[in-house]
Amino acid sequence: MAIISPFKALRPHPQYAKQVASRPYDVLNSKEAKEEAAGNPFSFLHVTKSEIDLPEDYDIHSQEVYEAAKKNLDSFILRNILFREEKACYYIYQLVMNGKSQTGLVCASAVEDYENDVIKKHEFTRPEKEQDRINHIKTSGAQTGNVFLAYKNVAEIDSIVELWKNNHDPVYDFIVEDEISHTVWVVNDNFVINTISEHFRTEVPQTYIADGHHRAASAAKVRKALGINTTVEADYFLTTLFPANQLHILDYNRVVKDLNGYSAEELIRRLQEDFRITQSPEPVRPAQLHEFGMYLNNQWYILTAREGIYTDDPIGVLDVSILSNNILNKLLNIKDQRTDKRIDFVGGIRGLTELEKRVNSGEMAVAFSLYPVSIDQLFDIADSGNVMPPKSTWFEPKLRDGLLTHLIY
Repeated sequence: MAIISPFKALRPHPQYAKQVASRPYDVLNSKEAKEEAAGNPFSFLHVTKSEIDLPEDYDIHSQEVYEAAKKNLDSFILRNILFREEKACYYIYQLVMNGKSQTGLVCASAVEDYENDVIKKHEFTRPEKEQDRINHIKTSGAQTGNVFLAYKNVAEIDSIVELWKNNHDPVYDFIVEDEISHTVWVVNDNFVINTISEHFRTEVPQTYIADGHHRAASAAKVRKALGINTTVEADYFLTTLFPANQLHILDYNRVVKDLNGYSAEELIRRLQEDFRITQSPEPVRPAQLHEFGMYLNNQWYILTAREGIYTDDPIGVLDVSILSNNILNKLLNIKDQRTDKRIDFVGGIRGLTELEKRVNSGEMAVAFSLYPVSIDQLFDIADSGNVMPPKSTWFEPKLRDGLLTHLIY
């Protein structure tokens, strides 16, 4: 059963919250982060993407970058932009995007649950990204990135959360530049805290990583590395738990640097062995399972998988698996998407124009758009003990970094 705990969040004073709150570190590259934080000395990107405050020739994975993160975090505290909660609390975090609301419980989840598979995974991690977060946590002493967990709805938990929202004022309530609203309540009543903990301990047999596999794995490895010097706080990691019926998964698309020696015409000819192909005058957002968009040489194509090229097991039936097995691996020689530098991933929130941009610039040779994975597919795969190809799911809206940080020492 799920073990969760309240924690003493490091968080901004209300007057600074909107300026501090920043997009997650892994949805921005260094250039984008620097542009977004320009003119805002309170942006939490100075902590999560601290290379923006160093010369551009710095290796973003150098120890100097992690030391800068620690220095900037300490400065935020010293300048009284951030303060630490006096008592351990739960936090309720509501996001509203395009009129759709979703509410999660921010808490500390047990590393032991991650290690014992009470917290279910559905992806392998990429070693270099994992090591980056390990170094960041160890140097800063803080878990700055939130792990997004899903769980199957429990009516009693839903009721407690809604009742608290209806009867208490939020500590933060603002709308950011992408028109997503962020509202946070502090749950500081001991009886309510204990009741929530007990419901999870008795009624939630497992939770599922929706977003944040690298952050979760890094927290577990930092705790292990601390050994006998571990702290009570390091036994837990920063999570937000959302009931499954409030979640929406977007597509997670692919761009590839080259065609593995094929000409465009040759690639299309080979693809016809496994797919029915038609040209499209418009960008292709797949309308159903087993349909794909492909952008190549300024032209969009609709690719429809032929029957018999995929299996019906929970992994084989996924569109990300069909793409991986029948195009990326078979034709483009991309065997391991976690480590191959020829492939990159583009979250659906960036839109199809981002795929066109990456190809038209010459940076990439071809782009593929996919139909989103469903939450039920995610649960089925995690429950079966299988894993999806990397970067199979993209959740929106994203939690903002900096509003609630978990210190481990």
